[in-house]
Amino acid sequence: MSGDLTLYHWEPNANSGKPMLTLVEKGVPFHSHYIDLLAFDQHKPEYLAINPMGTIPAMVHGGRLMNESTAIMEYVEEAFPGPALMPADARDRWRVRWWMKFFDQWLGPSLSMLGWNVGIGPKVRARDPDELKAAIDRIPLPERRVAWRKAIYGLFSEEELAESTRRILIGIDLVEKTLGEREWLACDSYSLADINAFNSAYFLPISQSEHCNDEKTPHIMRWLRAIYARPAVKTTWAMGRTAMSDRIKIFEGEEVKPW
Repeated sequence: MSGDLTLYHWEPNANSGKPMLTLVEKGVPFHSHYIDLLAFDQHKPEYLAINPMGTIPAMVHGGRLMNESTAIMEYVEEAFPGPALMPADARDRWRVRWWMKFFDQWLGPSLSMLGWNVGIGPKVRARDPDELKAAIDRIPLPERRVAWRKAIYGLFSEEELAESTRRILIGIDLVEKTLGEREWLACDSYSLADINAFNSAYFLPISQSEHCNDEKTPHIMRWLRAIYARPAVKTTWAMGRTAMSDRIKIFEGEEVKPW
């Protein structure tokens, strides 16, 4: 499928990292347009003119806008040649989609909540209060305005934080058990499920070092290192602009600070 492709993204982790790494793994050339999430670039008029939802990542291909990171991953897989990232077997494809939904809707939000609460939120709320209020008021989706207020001002309840911790520990156990049964997360080959999960799970040995380490979760650590060793991952993470991109160096044996 022809046509210029532009990906609007933040750092090469979490939601932005999923389509970034998929494109690089497939060998698809694209224009990289960095959106500084912490400067609220995604809510400024210039970007809202491209993606009225004000969310990142977003992709424009052949003049058509696409959003939602996992849907973009599947589009890239189907629209472009390159190494197959979806298995041929129907049951394996089901597993890929099951794991992507698990990370997108169940585990990923919990990791994000804890990350915002102890890391990004305090940094952002140190800015000018009027500037922050204006930035939040510009967010087009009401539910996202609520989420950003809670994240920036540390308004997560103790119950919410406890539930996120519970989910993360369950997720660690489930992923460890699964990777003890097969090399990759969903099937016998590297797939979109691994790309999706890695962009959140890479942080587990840093943020959950007591529960995710070589002694307690050897299968997760083996899997994370195998993905990090892929050339596409190194290329993708080199596109980062903040200290976040240094986190990946934990797999090179370096000591990395969580925030």
